[in-house]
Amino acid sequence: MNLKRIFGTILTTLGIIGLIYAAYLFINVSGGTQSYKMLAIYGVLGLIFFVSGIGLIKTTKDES
Repeated sequence: MNLKRIFGTILTTLGIIGLIYAAYLFINVSGGTQSYKMLAIYGVLGLIFFVSGIGLIKTTKDES
C-alpha cells in the first residue's frame, strides 16, 4: 500500500472524528461564546482534514 494512501486514510479518519465531535458539541451546547468557538474550530478542522484526506486518496494511483 502506498504511503500517500495511508496518510489520506489517517486524515480522513481524523476528519470524521472531528466532525462527529463537532456534532456532539452542537447537540450539547449550553450557550456562551466559548462553546460556539470550540464548535466552529472542531467543525472547520474536521471538514478540512476530511476533504484533504479524500482528495489525497482519490488522486493517488495504485502502483503494484
